[in-house]
Amino acid sequence: MNYYSTFIEVAEDCPVTAAEIPVSKKEKKTVPVLQYELIAHHPYVYTQEDVLFEVFARRNNIPEEQRPLEREKFFSKGQPCLRASSLGKRYGWGIHCDSEGKLALYAVESKEYQLLKQDASLKHIKAMRSSRS
Repeated sequence: MNYYSTFIEVAEDCPVTAAEIPVSKKEKKTVPVLQYELIAHHPYVYTQEDVLFEVFARRNNIPEEQRPLEREKFFSKGQPCLRASSLGKRYGWGIHCDSEGKLALYAVESKEYQLLKQDASLKHIKAMRSSRS
């Protein structure tokens, strides 16, 4: 399920031209906030699977000792990939997956984003569109 040597570009219908940091309006952190914190604060540490499960575990208060079993259960069912994440659909963050599947975020307006977007050695996919039109 992880991506390798891939750049997930922002969605074609992303509403921002400069990346925004997601913010929770309530006490409980939202999925985009948790995804952003994990990837932005720890570039090239986590894989897509690590991020998806860690967000699930934190939002569901899964104790550390139960996580290995819960991770198996979590991935026994299909899970949406980071192409469906609001980071690329709404907030303007490109996601680079290195050769080991580890992730980092790049703001759509940054020089680094443009370099990754033009890097022919990477597979390029876009975040999913928010609307069908």
